Amino acid sequence: MGLLVTMGIVFGDIGTSPLYVMKAITGANPHFDADYILGAISCVIWTLTLQTTVKYVLIALRADNRGEGGILALFSLLRSRGARWLYVVAAIGGATLIADGVITPAVTVTSAIEGLTVIDPGLPIVAIVILIISGIFLMQRAGTGKIGRFFGPYMLVWFLMLGVMGTLAIHLYPAVLKAFNPWYAVKVLVDYPGWFLVLGAVFLCTTGAEALYSDLGHCGRQNIAVSWIFVKIMLILNYLGQGAWIISQGEGALARNPFYGIMPGWFILPGVIMSALAAIIASQALLSGSFTIFNEAMGLGFWPRMSVRHTSEHRGQLYVPAVNWALYAGCLVTVLLFRTSSHMEAAYGLAITITMLMTTILLAIYLHVKGAPKWVVAIFLIIYGALEGCFFVANMFKFAHGGWFTILIAGVVCFVMIGWRKGVGLRRSMIEFRSLDDVTDIITDLKADREIPKFTSNLVYLSDATEPRQVESKIIYSIINKLPKRADHYWMVHVVTTDSPDTLEYDVDEVIPGTLYDVRMRLGFRVDPKVTVYLRQIVEDLVARGHLSLTSGYPSLASRGIPGDFHFIVIHRVFSPSSNCPPATTRLMNLHRVLSHLGVSDERAYGLDTSVVTSETVPLIINTSPGRRITPAAD
Repeated sequence: MGLLVTMGIVFGDIGTSPLYVMKAITGANPHFDADYILGAISCVIWTLTLQTTVKYVLIALRADNRGEGGILALFSLLRSRGARWLYVVAAIGGATLIADGVITPAVTVTSAIEGLTVIDPGLPIVAIVILIISGIFLMQRAGTGKIGRFFGPYMLVWFLMLGVMGTLAIHLYPAVLKAFNPWYAVKVLVDYPGWFLVLGAVFLCTTGAEALYSDLGHCGRQNIAVSWIFVKIMLILNYLGQGAWIISQGEGALARNPFYGIMPGWFILPGVIMSALAAIIASQALLSGSFTIFNEAMGLGFWPRMSVRHTSEHRGQLYVPAVNWALYAGCLVTVLLFRTSSHMEAAYGLAITITMLMTTILLAIYLHVKGAPKWVVAIFLIIYGALEGCFFVANMFKFAHGGWFTILIAGVVCFVMIGWRKGVGLRRSMIEFRSLDDVTDIITDLKADREIPKFTSNLVYLSDATEPRQVESKIIYSIINKLPKRADHYWMVHVVTTDSPDTLEYDVDEVIPGTLYDVRMRLGFRVDPKVTVYLRQIVEDLVARGHLSLTSGYPSLASRGIPGDFHFIVIHRVFSPSSNCPPATTRLMNLHRVLSHLGVSDERAYGLDTSVVTSETVPLIINTSPGRRITPAAD
């Protein structure tokens, strides 16, 4: 059953590549001959072998972060080993993967629907594609848990169809089997002046490999590795069949998509329908992966907190509304801008080559960290740096023909990721902290001072302090100086994002018995920070252990056993214009303020929007050089 589910989740993107790869290869050289097609198919076979099988299935799937995969999970794993400077590599890789997610649904659905032109050339393909893409994005709100059960069996049928159709067409030119010989791949790249065009088209066969790695946490390494054996065989058979058909047709093959050319006439309509459904599944898998990437980015501090919804109890079933509609807008622009799959193919592939290069860098460092010999790491870097470097150069020739579009999207996303992370880091570095041990006496006296009206039974602050028993000085100021707040219990809650994906645990330090509690929630970077829910569970544990009475501190309510109320204080630090710092720092802080509007408020981000919350604003003053001081006037 696991293999079937894996087939539906993991291989949608790479499994729909036959829709457009061979068409792109013939488009790269309209005056092709048999040797050209054999060489191109040989390139496809060995790209699937070296890039997908060796790098991703055999190597990358072993570089897991407690079962989770993907470039951000890999970065998190390396960050915990001290290689924190790699955040730029991770941001570039994550941003280009998102850019790929914008164009993939458009090119896949368009390639599938264009098969209808064989039946009726006058059909409004663009309108049909927009309708299908709109349906894909609209159904994200409801989740795909129930529909997802259909994905696995359907993709099994899809891959069987690919293999059968390809096998039945091989007889048209049996010598196509020579493509297994890598010499033909070398020969076409040496002999054909437009080798970069060939490689740019060939690369499309492996664009789903990065998504395969990202889905490691959903399916597991063994399921992916075993399923890939079957998937790869079916893909290669289909490519061989398309190649045999192209060679048998000669330049007449340019008039049709080879994917539909190998189908019997009676099967064209069912084939288009099957292709459309496969494209929808591939798009769905990519969207789920995009939601996961943004959720990880938020947890790792690469992106402002956004509203995240869980569409089912199954891990990984996420829906991020803002991301969904942004990707939808990007897909619509792609369809309307390029209109045909041939034009979209010119924009496709460039961004994902950058993602793969970034993953190669991280994997090399991972191998080094795991103790692999330096010569092994060097060979890995040389082989995949050269291979993906060639693909990158080849795809760069697409830049003026549409590649600029995905690079523009990736550039914007990367700018936000790096800008937000640097802004958050600078803000945190400027915060002053105090030890809770220094204020235990005054908080004890404040609780006992009946002259001060009681503010609440349980007063809760969210703190960014990383050290135990420390909080921001502004929190102490809020409790003692800014409208003194008397309460029965004071809670200092620290939300710590761990390098592991699914950590969910806590520690409680009773600084003042029965009064002041220092709570540290350790949450994995994929876990939603539902502070209200988790704090309630912590309080229940303390009550069960007899360390806390939850009964209200008000006598009239306590006599009836009514629980005490909770009041949350969220302190917002606003960059102050009175700061005396370099212009670059000012620009970074202003950028951080602008980018914060992309996310939701701290109240919603930490699940406090249904609780009693007070927001307090304090200035964040950054003084890196001495400013002028006002002096008494001379007599």
